[in-house]
Amino acid sequence: MHKDLRWKIPLILFVIGGFSLLAWPLEEKINLGLDLQGGMHLVLEVEAEKAVEFSMEQRAEDIKHALDDDDIEVDRVILNKDTNVIRIILVDTIDTTGTETVLKNYTTLEKKDVLRNGLELVYQLREDEIDYIQDNAVHQALEVIRNRINELGLSEPTIQVQGNRRILVQLPGVKDLKRAMDLIGKTARLEFKMVNESMSPQAAEAQGIPAGSEILIEQVRDKTTGKVIEEIPYLVYKRILLTGDMLTGAEVRFDSQYNEPYVAITFNSLGGMTFFELTSANVGKRMAIVLDDHIYSAPVIREKIAGGRAQITGGFTTNEAKDLAIALRAGALPAPVTILENRSVGPSLGRDSVEAGINSIAIGMLGVVVFIVIYYRLAGVVAVGALMLNLIMLMGALAYFGASLTLPGIAGIILTVGMAIDANVLVFERIREEIRLGKTVRPAIEAGFAKAFRTIVDANVTTFIAAIILFQFGTGAIKGFAITLCIGIAASMFTALFVSRTTFDTVMSWKKIERLSI
Repeated sequence: MHKDLRWKIPLILFVIGGFSLLAWPLEEKINLGLDLQGGMHLVLEVEAEKAVEFSMEQRAEDIKHALDDDDIEVDRVILNKDTNVIRIILVDTIDTTGTETVLKNYTTLEKKDVLRNGLELVYQLREDEIDYIQDNAVHQALEVIRNRINELGLSEPTIQVQGNRRILVQLPGVKDLKRAMDLIGKTARLEFKMVNESMSPQAAEAQGIPAGSEILIEQVRDKTTGKVIEEIPYLVYKRILLTGDMLTGAEVRFDSQYNEPYVAITFNSLGGMTFFELTSANVGKRMAIVLDDHIYSAPVIREKIAGGRAQITGGFTTNEAKDLAIALRAGALPAPVTILENRSVGPSLGRDSVEAGINSIAIGMLGVVVFIVIYYRLAGVVAVGALMLNLIMLMGALAYFGASLTLPGIAGIILTVGMAIDANVLVFERIREEIRLGKTVRPAIEAGFAKAFRTIVDANVTTFIAAIILFQFGTGAIKGFAITLCIGIAASMFTALFVSRTTFDTVMSWKKIERLSI
């Protein structure tokens, strides 16, 4: 045996065994994409301008309290959401300089005007800060949605940004479409605010809502049906005392008396300290727990609460409590999202697609095998063996990388089969040419592989580069095609140039062949 064969044959056997183990059992190792197993396809748009509004509201509240802390008398702080302008109305012009000093700490705001001899100062959010907030809102929304979906335990979801504000979400295998949509679309802005008990909500609506306050609604649900049976209005202060950004945990628990689910939340050290100070200063008063501008509960603070723990009740079903806990753990969306496109693929359609894809591969493979064996005889059998190894390597690699198999991916496999055979055809035709020139079998084989080598490499490398570009810039389905194409190209070059050549060399080392069946 030639010395090169002593390592080439074990390497090929190792590759066959290794990739076979990776791919077996195939139905458990290969994840099917959305188009094959059914699921949900969503295109979401992030309302990025809302993120700017939220940011401006927080800035306006912070400025108001910062001025109060410096004993600056403020008539009112007015926010114009359309122009991102904050107008600060002072009581006395003596505070103009002090106000400007405080506002210097807000570097993202720029002074636009001073009106009424210094009684009114106008500040506007900088354009670069607006762009930053909007861009960050989209990418933050992407991460929040990804974290929520990961909590659902779905395999191989596709979540990626499209354009400036859109997010593509594909969820293969999802069964409860409504639950998934509700979870993805929930903003989950958790806020703690104090109830304004100076007057009733009804009196506030009749006489005018006091400055710095707003009316929010608590929905009471039927414990059996989950339907809203009552809406209770509360007059609450707009100032946000604590937010869900300080949460470290949220889990579903059941109360011991009625066995009803609630969500137990845990704050980080800063949040725990803030919550302790908040409850200490407001014993006997109501605190509203607000989620997405709806009150879930408004309990009376009986005593100061240490330990950084609280609970959210609201007549939940178990699934509602679980989804709320998931949303709180994953974090709030920085802005609401709108569903622009919603398509679902049923499992029957997916099953039909799988069968059609398998049939197309089988028929294509059968046609190629029959042709190659008839046309190239025993040399064609070598090519068929290399082709089988090519498919084993492809499936093993897909299983190892956890890639999802899609209809475009199946197209990539079929294309790979054709390219693998094409490489062998180039080699065999070169060998035929050398034999026609009068060369014996061994020199003809060596010359055939040597002359075909550059053509095969050039063709495969250019296709490989195109596949990488498709993977980099394509969407989910195109990426599936690109992945299978990249793996298939690498496998076909290995099988056509290495495995086929080693097979010929092995046969030649066993016996002297005067005439090659090609």
